[in-house]
Amino acid sequence: MIDLRSDTCSQPTEPMRQAMAYAPVGDDVYGDDPTVKALEREVAELLGKEDAVYMVSGTMTNQVAIRAHTEPGDSVLFDQNAHVYILEGGAPSAYAGVLPRLLPGVRGIFSATDVEEALGVPHRFFPATVPSPVKLLCLENTHNIGGGKIWPLERLKEVCACARRRGLQLHLDGARLWHATAATGIPEREYARHFDTVSVCFSKGLGAPVGSALAGPRDFIARARRFKQQIGGGFRQAGIIAAGALYALRHNRERLVEDHEHARLLAHGIADLPGIHVDVAGVESNIVRFGVSSMPAGLFVDALHRRGLHVLPYGKDGVRAIPYLNISRQQIREAVEIIASVATQGA
Repeated sequence: MIDLRSDTCSQPTEPMRQAMAYAPVGDDVYGDDPTVKALEREVAELLGKEDAVYMVSGTMTNQVAIRAHTEPGDSVLFDQNAHVYILEGGAPSAYAGVLPRLLPGVRGIFSATDVEEALGVPHRFFPATVPSPVKLLCLENTHNIGGGKIWPLERLKEVCACARRRGLQLHLDGARLWHATAATGIPEREYARHFDTVSVCFSKGLGAPVGSALAGPRDFIARARRFKQQIGGGFRQAGIIAAGALYALRHNRERLVEDHEHARLLAHGIADLPGIHVDVAGVESNIVRFGVSSMPAGLFVDALHRRGLHVLPYGKDGVRAIPYLNISRQQIREAVEIIASVATQGA
């Protein structure tokens, strides 16, 4: 089975397993795990922040960030297809108690004007206590549902500057920020410096088995540690898994361009197939989203699975495939052949 459902399906390499097996460990709740502390220091330095905290998942780092930036009843601005809004179990409302306010992004990219229009124009005749106060703006780079879309740096700067002028805090869901850097050459810290807090993930393209980190100001991260503990995120001998993340951070970032090449190879390979619609030029990183018109996406995906290719449907006519660390160029060629067989022969 060629599994392209997600880059979270990656498997740790043998050197990563060795690093994990022999990692020095301690009780992280007491701040005693040397490998966790080394990971947190390196992430903070890489992103240009004062401190970082290691957590079990990107959902946890995002949601702890939202909780630490806000109080229940506050509003938060999200892109209408943001992962943190759509694909994290309703946690902004359930955990942080915030009101999501949605921006009309295109593949996850919105404008400073969109932010201004969402915030409106306050006036002394309208009581400030009536609306829910908007406290935070969240961006996602690269954008998952947007097909791995990378935020143009100038647009990102404009949006962040607008939010700053209006008194908002800024959080970046950078689960695949590594891919933005690999594709553009723009350092992670250049993207990160426009935000108060940044979440990054180790268990997607970097291939670690567990974990994400939240980086930001030292006082903020201390507050975030409280909420991490509150929702059951306290680790004990976490150095075993942190060692995998640390190895991934040090060794697997530069190779991400290979995943991008594989994604483009896949997109080019299926672009001319009957009933397949894919924007080849829009494949900017490691995510390929394509449309199917010959049958419902769910049936198409089932037919692929029977032939040995595992991908995900989305909506009634969309399919997603993501190359990653353990996927070879030959497997991408085989995936193209399988998709072609279903596109031309049917289910």
